[in-house]
Amino acid sequence: MMQEARQSSSRDSLLRVENLVVEYAVGGKTIHAVSDVSLQVARGETLGLVGESGCGKSTLGRAVLQLRRPVSGRVLFDGQDLTAMQGDSLRRIRRRVQLIFQDPIASLNPRRRIGDIIAEPLVISGVKDPKKRQELVCEVLSAVGLDPGLVIERLPHEFSGGQCQRICIARALVLNPEFVICDEPVSALDVSIRAQILNLLEDMKARFGLTLLFIAHDLAVVKAVSDRVAVMYLGRLCEVGPSEQLFAKPAHHYTALLIEAIPVPDPDVRPAETVAVGEPPSPIAPPSGCRFRTRCPRADQRCIDEVPELRPVAPDQFAACHHPLIATA
Repeated sequence: MMQEARQSSSRDSLLRVENLVVEYAVGGKTIHAVSDVSLQVARGETLGLVGESGCGKSTLGRAVLQLRRPVSGRVLFDGQDLTAMQGDSLRRIRRRVQLIFQDPIASLNPRRRIGDIIAEPLVISGVKDPKKRQELVCEVLSAVGLDPGLVIERLPHEFSGGQCQRICIARALVLNPEFVICDEPVSALDVSIRAQILNLLEDMKARFGLTLLFIAHDLAVVKAVSDRVAVMYLGRLCEVGPSEQLFAKPAHHYTALLIEAIPVPDPDVRPAETVAVGEPPSPIAPPSGCRFRTRCPRADQRCIDEVPELRPVAPDQFAACHHPLIATA
């Protein structure tokens, strides 16, 4: 197993992903969405997962919940292998693991009232008392800053994008989960609403003792909310490390490229020169060796022949690169 799967703090891991492989068959061809990914998330932390669109971030999040079954590898949640579960056993464990979808409006049934949408997980999980369900729905709506009396009987189209995202967060929290996967939870929102939702997620994490996997392509957002960051490129992990440390001194050339792309709100600051060329290769036919080699200025024959594994480059920081930007001992 990759070195990163053993790294982390002294806190025990709530989630462990081991050598996960997820593939899609499309038009007689195979899309290599997630390739041999290993990571872990400690109890109470927020792990940010970043990378360009199409790199496999959302697929990895769905594979954790077994919404997309992996070809190989394991997903261990609190020591239980989700890949070996089916039916009722998997349904029970999903009460403890919830997902906030990327598109808040599309994830809400337009024909159902908000109270029924949020109560549905309770019905599925076996809460039979209507009064108890109503009480829990009102409680979680209040927790996310919405007035239950003004919300429960209305339909999703009557709300703004930010309000719909609050409703989606309420639906994810109504079962009192331990682990929440946030799949691009603010990408569809404007800047002011984005800040409100990020603050809300931080408040909910503290209030409910949540552990978060925060998936995004915006590194500035990830830096603000994450304890650690995992960088993904074309289905593989490039780098993993503490948030401040990784942003201050990235080890992988792709991580450096992403950090350079973060806009600076100062007209006098000249944008940094990019370190990569070209477009990402197709996940149908990924390059041999290092998948970033076709865009990396330091690529050589070793990068063509040998797949780099995550190796320590600094305390708690790991990079899958034959020529890291940080000199290793």
